[in-house]
Amino acid sequence: MHQATPPKSPLGKTIAIAGNIGTGKSSLVEFLTRSYAIKPFYEPNEENPYLPDFYQDMSRWAFHSQVYFLSSKFRMHQQLQRRCGVVVLDRTIYEDAEIFATALHEMRKLTGRDWATYWSFYQVILGAIRPPDLMIYLRCSMRTLRKRIRLRGRRMEQDIRLAYLKRLQHLYEDWLGSYRLSEVLVLETDKLDYINDMVDCLEVMERVEALLPATLKRPGAPTRPGA
Repeated sequence: MHQATPPKSPLGKTIAIAGNIGTGKSSLVEFLTRSYAIKPFYEPNEENPYLPDFYQDMSRWAFHSQVYFLSSKFRMHQQLQRRCGVVVLDRTIYEDAEIFATALHEMRKLTGRDWATYWSFYQVILGAIRPPDLMIYLRCSMRTLRKRIRLRGRRMEQDIRLAYLKRLQHLYEDWLGSYRLSEVLVLETDKLDYINDMVDCLEVMERVEALLPATLKRPGAPTRPGA
């Protein structure tokens, strides 16, 4: 993975949530948003005009769909860099390229020519964005992933094959092993309930706050003298 990035801006902080389909990213974004009254940025899945066609014919529409995601996420990262305060991001541009586009290339859904064009575009983008200040990686078992995908009932996800989820999981673990751009917090989410379980909620908050000291403030908490 390309590691060269511009210097971090002192104006704002970004928390990024990474993980496979169904690991609980959106739920964690909502939890952190409520806990700290910070601004959420969600993955533009529903805005992608190629996505329904992609699920019907991956080979034909993979390049179109992935370039749309890459350009949309690039625009989102640029917006983040201009903001003050703390924001939380549901899935990063790194995952678009290093996980999902790479998986499609391995599955021969992207031709060599399309892959070379896509990867060249991604490398240019890496030099124009700054990394998050904290990367939170969510991990859980295949059994839990499939159960959550089934329960949330998103139509386009119901036919996702187990082999594809396993491929994504292997790519995620390889990517995480080489990621060096920011602090990383790994949360095992099979039994972690940061929606209803107060003990789990407090544990997550304490672990996040430990990696971003003096950055996050819980609503209603007293301001420390001199802060």
